[in-house]
Amino acid sequence: MDIRLDWLGVATFRLTIGDFVVFLDGYLDRVSAASPVGLSTADVERADVVLVGHSHFDHLWGVERIAAQTGATVIGSHETVRVLTEEGVPRDRLVAVAGGEPIRLADHVVARVYPSLHSCVWASGLGSVAADTECLGDVGLTQDERDRRLATTFRPPDDGSGADEALAHMMGATRTFSDGGALAFLIETPSGGILWKDTSGHWSGVLARLQPDLALLAAAARPNVDGEPHQGSLAGFIASEVAMTGARQVALCHHDDWLPPFTGPLDAEPVRRRLSRDAPSAELLDLGFLEGRRVLSG
Repeated sequence: MDIRLDWLGVATFRLTIGDFVVFLDGYLDRVSAASPVGLSTADVERADVVLVGHSHFDHLWGVERIAAQTGATVIGSHETVRVLTEEGVPRDRLVAVAGGEPIRLADHVVARVYPSLHSCVWASGLGSVAADTECLGDVGLTQDERDRRLATTFRPPDDGSGADEALAHMMGATRTFSDGGALAFLIETPSGGILWKDTSGHWSGVLARLQPDLALLAAAARPNVDGEPHQGSLAGFIASEVAMTGARQVALCHHDDWLPPFTGPLDAEPVRRRLSRDAPSAELLDLGFLEGRRVLSG
C-alpha cells in the first residue's frame, strides 16, 4: 500500500494511507517570521481523521477549522475534546482518549493510544540548545517548584525582535494552558506501524513495548523520562527511543524555528551521528515541508 508523509512544521504531519488521510496535530498557521510550511488551515480540503498529541496551542490550534472544513473525526485527550467542543466541533465527531484505547480509523488502519509525557519545559535546556549539549540536574523538584521555574524560563531575547507578534499570536491561539495529558499513537497499517509522539517525553515501560517500523519523534526542549528530566543530550534521548523501539525509519519533528524569536532551528547532525552509533540500522529521514515522502516501502 502506498503511504506518503508530509511534514507541516512543529509536530504536524499529513499521513496519506492509500486514499485515507490522517492529520497528526493541526497547527499550520504561524507567525510571519517563521518559514511558511506551504499549507494553511484554509487550504485543507481533505482529512478523514485528526489525531492530537496534546492540547497546547502549537498542536491543537487549527484542528477546529480542519474539522469544520472536512468533517474529520478528531481523537485526543479529554482536555482536547473539551476545548474543541467549546470551539463548535460536534460532539459526535470527537473521541476522548487517555491511553489504552485501540481505535479503528478505517478498514485497514487501527490507531493504538498510549499515555506519554510532555517535555520538561521548566528545566534547563529549553532554549536553542545544541542537540549534543549535555543537560544535567533539575531532578526531584515538586510541582510547585517546577511552576516557579517555568515562570522564569520562557523569555524573549534581549532585543525583543518579533517578540510582540509572537506573544500576540500565542495569546490569540491559546485555548488552554494545560497540555491535557500527552499521548503517543501507534498507527497500524498494512505496510507497517507508525509511532508518533508530538513532544519529547515517554514512559519507558510503555515505549519499550512498541515496535514501530517508522517513528516520528519530537526533538525539542528538555526530554522527560518517567517524570524526570533526561540526564544527557537531546541526541542521546532520540537515539535511546529509536534503540528501544527498534524503528527502522525515523523522522524528527518540532525541531524547526516555528516561533521566532523564542525558538531556533535544531541542527540534526548530532542526532544523525548518535543514531549511527546507538541504532545503526535506523534510517533518519531528512524531511522538508510538504514533500509527500513515500514511507514504509521496500
